[in-house]
Amino acid sequence: MLKGKTALVTGSTSGIGLGIAKALAAQGANIVLNGFGDADGPKAEVAALGARVAYHGADMSKPAEIEAMIAYAAEQFGRVDILVNNAGIQHVARVENFPPERWDAIIAINLSSAFHATRLALPAMQAAGWGRIINVASVHGLVASAEKSAYVAAKHGVVGLTKVTALENATTGVTCNAICPGWVLTPLVQKQVDAKAAALGLSNDDAKKLLLGEKEPSMQFTTPEELGALAVFFCSPAGNNVRGVAWNMDGGWVAQ
Repeated sequence: MLKGKTALVTGSTSGIGLGIAKALAAQGANIVLNGFGDADGPKAEVAALGARVAYHGADMSKPAEIEAMIAYAAEQFGRVDILVNNAGIQHVARVENFPPERWDAIIAINLSSAFHATRLALPAMQAAGWGRIINVASVHGLVASAEKSAYVAAKHGVVGLTKVTALENATTGVTCNAICPGWVLTPLVQKQVDAKAAALGLSNDDAKKLLLGEKEPSMQFTTPEELGALAVFFCSPAGNNVRGVAWNMDGGWVAQ
């Protein structure tokens, strides 16, 4: 379905981003990966699906590096047809104790990077008459949790940016939508599980149940594969008139 299209997925060397990259690769898209840590393993996983794959290690807190990444993707494959803004970090503390430098870093990587990548990718999409921008927000783009002020603020901002981008391109072939996952068992979330298990003297399985039970009625984690399938839907002809939505995959979290 996506043969000849190129997808750039930020924060895609593990977790949700890699899951989405693999789902798009399976549909025939060329893939540009981005993220910290090992790149060879994720590249091999994507290439095994028959995709052409490249990697750029842009620091998503730095606009100049984001610009270089968009240019690199265009050099490799012609242009970015599908932009998935997924890069994100987390820090947990009460507002009065929240380190200002952590606030700035979370806003830069979780929100501002989506703006910079979007503004740089849009002109080529508009010229081509087709494009998909998929912002990985969070259930925390729709509701709040205590001690996550920067993350919640950034993800609410991502949902707002999604709506504005969709409206500004509403009469074109360029769409913009947000995915809002609940708990996904990524390395980031596994750290929270480990911390809860250690603090309360629980097994890892019991800590997972406790974490899910606090928020997610389904008592199951959303998977990167499920999120990837939703991204594929947004890129399909069925998604042509899906514009500006914040689509939660959260096991009933915000239905409560």
